[in-house]
Amino acid sequence: MNTKEYRKNGVAVVRILEEGVIIDCVQDFLDIVSDVCTKKIILNKENICDDFYDLHTGFAGEILQKAGNYRLSLGIVGDFSNLESKSLRDFIYESNENRQIVFKKTVEEIVKIFCVRKD
Repeated sequence: MNTKEYRKNGVAVVRILEEGVIIDCVQDFLDIVSDVCTKKIILNKENICDDFYDLHTGFAGEILQKAGNYRLSLGIVGDFSNLESKSLRDFIYESNENRQIVFKKTVEEIVKIFCVRKD
């Protein structure tokens, strides 16, 4: 798997650099997180199938639950500014507030959030 590691304040964040959809189901997500050496992962918006962004499918909730169970932080980088779904906008807002799964426009924004020291 093609990855890039970012380090800041002693915290490692791994960005997955694969193109196209690589997560079609929860098992795909678990396979990816088991292949990286950190619990803080960044994916491109396009790496996750469209079902994730349709909250009626429950796929986003399943990923959120697995991330919580395994104490993972997931950053999704992409443009989320033109979303028509109010429920998805609300989900993204709440996720960004909780900071376990964050949706940001740039990798740098996600790295900054994930690498804040909690001393």
